[in-house]
Amino acid sequence: MMKRLRLLTRKTVICFSLLCSYHMTIAQDSGMFDHTTPIEPLIVQYGHDVQAINYFYGPMPKGWGTQSAAASPEQMQRLLQLDEEYLKKLADFPFKALNTNGQVDYILLKRKVQRDIRDWKMKQEIYKRLESNVPFANEIFTLEQWRRRGKNLDGQQVARLLDEAADKLDKAQGLLQNNKTIPYQDVDFLKGLIASLKLRLTSTYDFYNEYEPTFTWWVPSAYKRLMEKMDNYSAALESKSDWKVFEDGSQIGGTPIGRQELDSQLKDEMIAYTADDLLRLADQEFAWCEAELLKASQEMGFGQDWKAAQEKVKNSYVPVGEQPELILRLYNDAQDFIKQQQLMDIPALADETWGMIMMTEERQLVNPFFTGGREISISYPTQGMTNEQKRMSMRGNNPYFSRGTVQHELNPGHHLQYFMNRRHKPYRERAFNTPFWTEGWTLYWELLLYSKGFAKTPEERIGMLFWRMHRCARITFSIKFHLGEWTPQQCIDYLVDRVGFERANAHGEVKRSFEGGYSPLYQLAYLVGGLQLMRIKHELVDSGKMSYPAFHEKVIKENYMPMEMLRAVMTEQQLTPDYQTAWEFYTFK
Repeated sequence: MMKRLRLLTRKTVICFSLLCSYHMTIAQDSGMFDHTTPIEPLIVQYGHDVQAINYFYGPMPKGWGTQSAAASPEQMQRLLQLDEEYLKKLADFPFKALNTNGQVDYILLKRKVQRDIRDWKMKQEIYKRLESNVPFANEIFTLEQWRRRGKNLDGQQVARLLDEAADKLDKAQGLLQNNKTIPYQDVDFLKGLIASLKLRLTSTYDFYNEYEPTFTWWVPSAYKRLMEKMDNYSAALESKSDWKVFEDGSQIGGTPIGRQELDSQLKDEMIAYTADDLLRLADQEFAWCEAELLKASQEMGFGQDWKAAQEKVKNSYVPVGEQPELILRLYNDAQDFIKQQQLMDIPALADETWGMIMMTEERQLVNPFFTGGREISISYPTQGMTNEQKRMSMRGNNPYFSRGTVQHELNPGHHLQYFMNRRHKPYRERAFNTPFWTEGWTLYWELLLYSKGFAKTPEERIGMLFWRMHRCARITFSIKFHLGEWTPQQCIDYLVDRVGFERANAHGEVKRSFEGGYSPLYQLAYLVGGLQLMRIKHELVDSGKMSYPAFHEKVIKENYMPMEMLRAVMTEQQLTPDYQTAWEFYTFK
């Protein structure tokens, strides 16, 4: 009887799977999944499952909400268990029944889970290696475990536990004196862990204090003592860090990650080129820009001296106070051109609802040019700047330089991304975020508009070429820095001498690149992503297979993903579950 029941159950499962595959195929053929894919539920569930684990195993503040903190060993192990469960779910999914869009979601989710597994295992190894530096951690983790389910604690026992932790911390800090320096990566990891321990201890303390009489009687002084010691220990660790600014005159800090890590990160981003390949790409693109600059310089009467022509362009800045009006005028110019060329239909509400703010003086130290997203943040002189700083800011944000990038920040650039990403396949934005799509789409529009003649005068061409050379230079200086070949000051000099940056703006650009919290690949992602999308456009629009409006609407509605996967969707490729990057999108001469 049991054998027969198992056989019937197995047949039921097989029939159900076949029925699901049949209906999935019907739905996909009818266009039912244009706005989603059958993998979306797994992507959404995975994100929420990770969030649930981080909530439960992380610090819970008093009242509502959560706090971000470095993961505990228990938390890391639970997340690894979850990742293994999702790999099993994906392995059991009927991949061949998916259309290309579904296959792309499958591949990207699998890659994300595998990358998370690799990252958590690496963090586990780091924790084990550095665990002796935080011998007091287990006492705090134990209290947190008791707190999660509201165990009735003996206040005197808790105070004793905290005192023992404080004694262990004193011993660890005493041993610290034997170290002259500690690698800054280890210091950062330990400081993050200590900050996490403080949050976890505070979460436990706030849960019981003033609610449980014996806890309130015994624990506060021990808690305060341990918290103060953790602050002091964190500062002592910081003093041992080997992190330093470069002694090259730049006063900019940063640490090169090396060739192997650069190439590994490029592979993770589905870029089928090495760092050396991209340096070659940047040189080739830069040479094209210089040739274009010389043509514009000759038209302006400066012959081969394109820097003199660029100087004239820089000095075209508008009078004080008129920069916001200039931004609006340049925005309208771009929108009119896009409509005339029938390149894309911008949603009316997206055109209506972008905002405008002025950038703070502090932020301009690392963002010398305007930035964008939901609104455009205008970088322009403030009262507190020196006259020299004001002059460089105005010259660097002149109308011709700004002409090529207002639409980069607003429509159809970052503002339209912000607008569309929340309305079309929004699950991809959080799960598959990549700068090669974020900045690639916006840079693509700079390349496209230039190729379509948006820059009509030589001055306008020089302005747009400044930014294109800037994107080439970002590839060069970021890779050279991370290969250990250039210092920050050499990067600054390169931007000044070869691209024509104002020196203060060049300093801000380099400081932003290496101290601004960006990934090592972020700055090179602009031009690389833009060239990738130009290649897809060449395959589909230039060949006559799609119109510009249809192409652009399809791209923007697909939301975040590596450009190679976007190409697979756009060309309806048949993929494999373990697909690896292979697309060579650039033609080297």
